[in-house]
Parts: sequence; structure tokens; C-alpha cells
Amino acid sequence: MTDYDVTNLAAGYDRARDHGPEVLDLWMRTVAKHVEERPVRRILDLGCGTGRFSHGLASQFNAEVIGLDPSSKMLQVAREKQGDLRVHYELGRAEAIPLAAASVDLIFISMSLHHFTDRTLAALECRRVLSDHGAVVVRTGTREQIQAYPYVPFFPSTRPLLEEILPGSNDVIGLFASAGLHPVAAEIVLQTIAPDWMAYADKLAAGGDSVLARLSQDEFEAGLAAVRRYSAVEGRQPVVEPIDLFVFSADARRAAAV
Repeated sequence: MTDYDVTNLAAGYDRARDHGPEVLDLWMRTVAKHVEERPVRRILDLGCGTGRFSHGLASQFNAEVIGLDPSSKMLQVAREKQGDLRVHYELGRAEAIPLAAASVDLIFISMSLHHFTDRTLAALECRRVLSDHGAVVVRTGTREQIQAYPYVPFFPSTRPLLEEILPGSNDVIGLFASAGLHPVAAEIVLQTIAPDWMAYADKLAAGGDSVLARLSQDEFEAGLAAVRRYSAVEGRQPVVEPIDLFVFSADARRAAAV
């Protein structure tokens, strides 16, 4: 797990991870598709970071959103962007969610599952605070997709790091199923994260990736230079990244084979 409060990742996180309104809209439509028949009045954005999705969730569902994160630095950035009274942020951990039982209708976990110190306890906490008609939507990287992540060929030592920290698809399904949440859907969503490879290099240089932050400065600079060389030769096409999406339901009647 990365402790964002002992790094400078929060400062560059949005520059590195903000992929524009089209990507936000893609994810909000995707989430809504899977929960369209459920009443959603209160949402937990678990591991919200800088709140990249919190306002989108509030707008998509016209719902109250609680953004929960263990990093004071990340929450400070989130609060500086505050503009929707339906959204508020709290300091806290997935393993001890500071909410009452059955108090939220949707839990959104975006690229934070691999940071949880105790994933089993976090899944049990999700089930505890989720209403009986509620859903958990997990947006995450998985080991199966590592070979398709755009920066891996340029930073080869990230491959074993990603294999170490990322769960497998079956691990994610088993984790939440063991907590009493029933798998509803699993899919891979392709998102365009940069219009070309030079723009992608600029995003990487902003320093918002916790895996790249584990590399030595020399190794990081060498990989970044390799991305820029690739861009100059044949990197004019958009950069696309696969992200896994899993949906779980508190209601066993909604379960599906995934």
C-alpha cells in the first residue's frame, strides 16, 4: 500500500489522471447501466483520492456522495475543488468505514482496491454499510491486463511490481463473494487516456502514478525518454488503456454468472 501523505503524488495526481470529460462521462454511463433499476440516494466513493469521480457520481445519480480516503493530502486537493453541496469528504479507511450499517445505496471503488491493507476486512465493511438493495462497483487494474498497460513496455520493472500488487479477476470476485456480495457483471472498459503519446508522456511526467513513483529517478527518466522517442516516430495515435469493472449486489436475486 502506498501512503500518499509521505509522497508528493497528490500534487500531480489530477494532471496525471484527469482524462477529460469524455472519459468521466464514459464511466458514469457505465456505472449507471449496471445500477439503473436501483434507488440510489447515498453513494460512498471509497478511496476517493482527489475526488475525480465524486462530483460526477453526485450529478449522474442526483445523490449525496461521501468521499472517503486515508490521505489528508489527497482530500485537501479534493476539497479545494469543492463546488457541489451534495459531495463531502471524510478521512477514513476502507477497513473501518465510519458510516452506519445499511446506510449507502452504491459503493464506488476506483483504482484503490490494491491500496487496501486488508482487502477481506474492507469487503466485509462494504457489505455492512451497503443497503439490502445496494451495489458495489469496482473499477480496478488486474494482473490479466498488465501486458496491455501502455507504460509497461517503457518501464519494464513495473511489470513485477504490478504483478505483486494487483489482484487477479477471480481474486476480486472471490473477495466480495466471500463477504456476502453477489457478482452481477464483469467487463473490460477501454478508456482513451491521452490524444497521443507525447501528451501521454506529459501526463506521466506529472508524477501521479504510485507504481512509477517506486522507480529510481534514473529509471523513471529513462522510461519517460523512451515514451517521448516512441511518440516522435510512431506515437501519434490515441493512447488507450483497459480497466476492469466488477459489479456486486447485496441482493442474491440479481446474481449472474461472470
